Amino acid sequence: MNFPILSVITFLPFAAGLFILTMPATRKNETRAVALATAVVDLLLSGWVYLQYLLGHMQGYQFVEKYTWLNIPPINISLHFGVDGMSAPLVLLTGIVMFTGVLISWGNDDPHVMAGIQDRPREFFAFLFLLAGGVFGVFVSLDLFMLFFFYEIAVFPMYLLIAIWGWVKTREYAAMKLTLYLFIGSVVALVGALAMYWTQYQNTGVLSFDMLEMEKAGFSAAFQNAWFLPVFFGFAVLGGIWPFHNWSPDGHVAAPTAVSMFHAGVLMKLGAFAALRVGVMLLPEGAKHWSWLIMAFAGIAVVYGAYIAFVQTDLKYMIGFSSVSHMGLVMLGVSTLNSTGLTGAGVQMFSHGVMTALFFAVTGMIYDRAHTRMIPELGGIAKVIPWAAIGFIIGGLVSMGMPGFSGFVAEFPIFMGVWREQWLVAVIASISIVITAAYIMMNIRKVFFSPMPENLEGHIGDITVLDKVAIVTLCLFMIGIGLFPSIMVPMVETGVQHIMTLLGGA
Repeated sequence: MNFPILSVITFLPFAAGLFILTMPATRKNETRAVALATAVVDLLLSGWVYLQYLLGHMQGYQFVEKYTWLNIPPINISLHFGVDGMSAPLVLLTGIVMFTGVLISWGNDDPHVMAGIQDRPREFFAFLFLLAGGVFGVFVSLDLFMLFFFYEIAVFPMYLLIAIWGWVKTREYAAMKLTLYLFIGSVVALVGALAMYWTQYQNTGVLSFDMLEMEKAGFSAAFQNAWFLPVFFGFAVLGGIWPFHNWSPDGHVAAPTAVSMFHAGVLMKLGAFAALRVGVMLLPEGAKHWSWLIMAFAGIAVVYGAYIAFVQTDLKYMIGFSSVSHMGLVMLGVSTLNSTGLTGAGVQMFSHGVMTALFFAVTGMIYDRAHTRMIPELGGIAKVIPWAAIGFIIGGLVSMGMPGFSGFVAEFPIFMGVWREQWLVAVIASISIVITAAYIMMNIRKVFFSPMPENLEGHIGDITVLDKVAIVTLCLFMIGIGLFPSIMVPMVETGVQHIMTLLGGA
């Protein structure tokens, strides 16, 4: 195929962001229209990549592009793009969250409903697209240097998006805390990556950041055991793994709605994916050596995150700690190093990304109208915003792992994979299912179906058409995968097959 579709998907948000910055600040609706058009195009292109991969041979890297960028002998960096069964769903996920995030951020002129982004939408969308372009770049990069390059681009705008447009009470603290955690983690991982780069040269005489070449570098078991933890956990910080998760709930709460959607829906998957792609796939012996530690940390995250979510009185904090729990399931699946657990982890990344994007979108809609996120101060929302209630309930069913929804398709293989390796961890982690069901049902009752407080009566209006489109879009993917797992599971399995080959069939 001659059309460089992955390059277009990756660089279109950058180009659109620069174009938006050249537009007059007073032309807010035109700015929003350009942002929406860009998001629609990227969603269609990422959907096309997904469908073509699904309908094709479904093996190896597809849509491969390679352009020499810096071929100075000691460096050799190239724009090497491609997707496999693990990354193609995440490219689609990014397109979905980008599209729905723009819809949620549209804004309006109603002084009683400060929905969306009213203040400086031009700069907001420019930074949001810089973030989106970095995320796309990580998911498609097959060159380790470029993966780090896009990774840092994805992290950098988060500080500005939270510090400028976030919740006034905590935005500066949360933005700085998030940035420090993620940059320190990435620096630690970068040191490990440079160690791999030079060790590959010593082993093969080839200086290259190409990860397909690094897979054949023949790193010794001692080297892998020594460097696996810095590389894996350096990236896994962004995946919210315990005990390096503390930045995440604060970042969720302080961020504006669309940024919370990106943060939980996509960025945390970025950390998990990079930990898998660089840590496990390039250092497989190290992964086998340290898998017990990942399983222990992930198991704690699953139960701990669910329990802390259970006791929250702020909707955003509840969803934030729920994300720690569900991302713990992703890491738990990765730690199994077997095909069943890894397949579940791959599907869980997509399912959780859509689910949390929906949760934060609905929470933002409620906050814009009720001006509070505190669960005890809410009630009766279903009678005035029924679409939001339906969306939250569907997201809740996914979160609980209810059969017929994407959460079950993802979580069941993870628990089966863990059972194969260590049944006691599976039993302990399964406690989270009960806790999750408890806080989801309890909060649905309180927020949507309990009596509405008097101070809210007559002061809450319905959501916009664009909000409803966002809810429907996100719900369709969760229901579709739940009812028809074959549209994703076989694709993820092809990506897992390559990982299992690198692990030696472990």
